Amino acid sequence: MSSPIYNRLPVLRAERSLSRKALADAVGVNFQTIGYLERGDYSPSLELALKLADYFNLPVEMIFSLKPFEPLSQIANKGGQ
Repeated sequence: MSSPIYNRLPVLRAERSLSRKALADAVGVNFQTIGYLERGDYSPSLELALKLADYFNLPVEMIFSLKPFEPLSQIANKGGQ
């Protein structure tokens, strides 16, 4: 069994008020694929991961990880200490 791939897609979509369909259309996949990615039911191909990174103008590792992401609120609080 392969390790889960964690992602920040729901947060990135919410920040930009993007629907799953709008994001899917932008990267050339079915909107259901975005839902599967967000729930962790599907791991992205390298091509899809790179397309998403390009779309959000972020490094791939800011979107996808083999370890759970620390909540952004915790990261922000560390910066203020």
